[in-house]
Amino acid sequence: MKILKKLRVDLVFIPKTKDIYNFKRSKKISLSHKDKILCAKYRKGHFEGVIDVMDRLTKLIKPNKIFMGEKDYQQFFLLKKFIEKRYPSKIINCKTIRDNKSIALSSRNILLKLKSLKIAANVVKELRNIKKNLNKQKKIPIYLNERIQNLIKNNKIKLEYLELRNLKNLNTSTTIKNSRLFIAYYIENIRLIDNL
Repeated sequence: MKILKKLRVDLVFIPKTKDIYNFKRSKKISLSHKDKILCAKYRKGHFEGVIDVMDRLTKLIKPNKIFMGEKDYQQFFLLKKFIEKRYPSKIINCKTIRDNKSIALSSRNILLKLKSLKIAANVVKELRNIKKNLNKQKKIPIYLNERIQNLIKNNKIKLEYLELRNLKNLNTSTTIKNSRLFIAYYIENIRLIDNL
């Protein structure tokens, strides 16, 4: 609230649970098979829950615009598809905010020790190098697989995925054009995600 006051925010909505969960769904929200990729593959039910809450909030508030960070691009992608189909609200993506070591800001970062933050910074550095060299590769899947092994070995992380996907439909991609690298990994049992 102190931060919002400094930013001169006019209104803050602080609902009670009953304000949001004031109706029972007749039909359960479920992702299509093709959307059960990246984080949805590993965090079953997570995005369904996020979509449910955002649907309820959008119905209640009727916003013109919803601003969402790109750090969780899959979440932005799924919500944009769901919300904009049902409401006149426009979902606008905002660039990922990074610290001075290029680590994507997240509330989870405070759970990491200094040594782990250095590893996270190194992972971002290696990802940038991978992305920079993708244009020179004839066989991107083979190159990515080699880089995955190096990433795990060099940083001693538990990697969930590192994939190149098209930004328009999140299909796997074999070209850097309109694509991003998506990563999810664990350091000290803390799960971190990023995309570049």
